[in-house]
Amino acid sequence: MFRHCVMLRFKNGITEDDKIRAYEGIRALPDHIEEVLSYSVGFNAGSRSDNYDLVVVGDFASETDYETYAGHAKHQEVIADLIAPIIDSRTAVQYVLEDQ
Repeated sequence: MFRHCVMLRFKNGITEDDKIRAYEGIRALPDHIEEVLSYSVGFNAGSRSDNYDLVVVGDFASETDYETYAGHAKHQEVIADLIAPIIDSRTAVQYVLEDQ
């Protein structure tokens, strides 16, 4: 299995409505992209002020399926319309999830 993890930090002054719209847009992506096997989206619980604000973890059968997700028109639309305008920074990692 191939796992994608991304963390986002919002710009200062972003409204709660903008954050919720981004969250909802991201959460809806599996409804449009069949390659997503599992998907988790969540806001930072607030236990540390230096953490990122939002995390997304997605699992895919293969790196090819992840690439399909990454380039999918709906994913690109959510990034352009809902995420890019409100984030200060982004970090990500992808890795092969070994059987555990």
